[in-house]
Amino acid sequence: MNFFEKKIPDFITGKKNTTRQVVFTAVFALVFINLYSPFGVDTWFDVTEPQLFLYSSLVILTGLLIIALSRVIMHLSTRKKGISNGTYILWIAAEIFSLALVYLILQQVFISKSPDLIDSFRRILKITTLVLLFPYTLSYLYFSWLEKNKKLFELEGSRFSENTQQLSQIQQLQQVEQMQHLPHMLPFRDERGELRFSLHLKDLLYLAAADNYVSIHYIDRGKEATYLIRNSLKNLEENFSGTNIIRCHRSYMVNFDKVKIVRRERDGLVLELDMKEKEALPISATYVDKVLKLFSKYPES
Repeated sequence: MNFFEKKIPDFITGKKNTTRQVVFTAVFALVFINLYSPFGVDTWFDVTEPQLFLYSSLVILTGLLIIALSRVIMHLSTRKKGISNGTYILWIAAEIFSLALVYLILQQVFISKSPDLIDSFRRILKITTLVLLFPYTLSYLYFSWLEKNKKLFELEGSRFSENTQQLSQIQQLQQVEQMQHLPHMLPFRDERGELRFSLHLKDLLYLAAADNYVSIHYIDRGKEATYLIRNSLKNLEENFSGTNIIRCHRSYMVNFDKVKIVRRERDGLVLELDMKEKEALPISATYVDKVLKLFSKYPES
């Protein structure tokens, strides 16, 4: 497939960029013609500067409407199949030719009638071609640059996401290795994932939520001790999934290896822990089935 048969990139003919191109072309033509009089346009037509400004404003406004109509027709006729480079070039050539023809009519009606229409049309066609092709080319280069940056940004975002996933996997593997090298050790991390406290499973009693913190209750040298970290029970519950550390209440998690008795009281079921000082934790209705199911699996002592 050669260049003329290839489909033109969609970002060139998109609605947003098409609107940008039409507006930029109109502003460029008005400013450029009146400030710099390109290609001797001020000498091609025998008019004063105010007349040139009025004439250029009139023809550029007319050209803006014609180009806008042309691009609407292009969008409606090619939105399904797209448009090839060759067809796009021919379309622009048709736009320039149509504009030059309209400008010739405007000159004959509003400025002065030319005895040689062919010569006038040739001059107007040259001006139209040169004035339109410059902003068309600039806008094409600008849109291509924007699209390139967009793709680079998406690529960098994709790589960042992949690197983040890889880093997360590495951290998970490191945690597994740590647990393998330190059997029965429980890592407690804060809400940012930083390790704050480690504890043998056999020494853990229960966890209690306190606002944005969790207090860790454990046995240290035969006595109950506590350690406070900034985290939530929900996060810790996910970390200890698959272990005997389970949620028994919205405010409590318990090491079920330390549960001695499950008894019913007036307010519901409670867990009595195996420790010197009696400690009872409530079981909320949400977690009753889960607790009783786990309790039924323990062999009778």
